[in-house]
Amino acid sequence: MVESYVDTATELTRQLIRCPSVSGEEAAVADTLKKAMETLGFDEVHQDKYGNIIGVIKGNRPGPCVLLDGHIDTVPVPDESAWSVPPFAAEIKEGRVYGRGASDMKGAVAAMTVAASSFLDATNRDFGGTICVAGVVHEECFEGVAAREISQRFKPDYVIIGEASELNLKIGQRGRAEIVVETLGVPAHSANPEKGVNAVHSMTRLITRMEEVKPESHPILGEGICVLTDIKSTPYPGASVVPSNCRVTYDRRLLVGEDRERVLAPFLETIDLLKQEDPDFEAQVYFASDEQPCYTGAAIEGTRFFPAWLYDEKEAFVTAVLSELQEAGLKPAVSHYAFCTNGSHYAGEADIATLGFGPSQENLAHTIDEYIEIEQLHKGVLGYQAILRALLKL
Repeated sequence: MVESYVDTATELTRQLIRCPSVSGEEAAVADTLKKAMETLGFDEVHQDKYGNIIGVIKGNRPGPCVLLDGHIDTVPVPDESAWSVPPFAAEIKEGRVYGRGASDMKGAVAAMTVAASSFLDATNRDFGGTICVAGVVHEECFEGVAAREISQRFKPDYVIIGEASELNLKIGQRGRAEIVVETLGVPAHSANPEKGVNAVHSMTRLITRMEEVKPESHPILGEGICVLTDIKSTPYPGASVVPSNCRVTYDRRLLVGEDRERVLAPFLETIDLLKQEDPDFEAQVYFASDEQPCYTGAAIEGTRFFPAWLYDEKEAFVTAVLSELQEAGLKPAVSHYAFCTNGSHYAGEADIATLGFGPSQENLAHTIDEYIEIEQLHKGVLGYQAILRALLKL
């Protein structure tokens, strides 16, 4: 690697961190990334309706399209005073760049961008295929939804998810669903509770039964965890009234092969059993959905069901990438992400060959004093170069 490339990756990381970019407010960071891509020699830079920024580099002959995917939105910083360093100053201390989004995942986006540019310089465009680097919006809220626009337009043959992996190679992930359950009661004055049906009491019975349901499991991805994350009654706050509605949310981690009907089945079966036991019991279950504004003015919306995906270690594209990473001097282990990524769309929905590879530690995302190690960042550039060599068949 040329030293100027790794220095450029560090500086670009800092520039991106200095642009606060919670989901829906990514305009400044998108503009910064767009200008960087133009400066670094990308052939084209596109902005779609959601505000995704996609830089394109074309080889001098036909070949596959390789998409390097990284999101440019971040979670908020609720209390800046809790940080020992300013969260948007991008300070360098003891070999680390600090700031919100450093690890999740502006460092990886910078490394991808610089790796693609350096690949162009190193090959003098003598390769078959197309390289796309995508800075994706709204991933923190809608894993894979904004990515649908990218895959529809650019039709990649391979996707590399840049989420933090400590430079290990990820061949899959559990998916994620948000499941909403509502119990329906009958309101009454709390002085005469027998005249109503208490929706909270109904919900407690349902929750107790659901705790008895054994989660499905997978030999590699583990258990399809189902965790109660939220509960609310109506009216709220209540005063002298039997609640007529109770709503809970479950976070369900999905395994490969689990479709929507299969995921809801245990809830529907439990509701049916409780109805048989109590004619007053009423409940409904469905997947959460949401709509949020994008910085472009468009609206992004989606049902919160993001599929799992997994590839065999012996797949040709997996072994090719692993071999090239090793040739580059890296020593990646092969594993899977513990969390959800844009791969839920690319691999889980669109069936595009997808891998994960990114600098930094997975457990630094969303933390106070988030950082990325500069050594990891620089090795990330090296790794993305190697991945491009493997997939573009140099």
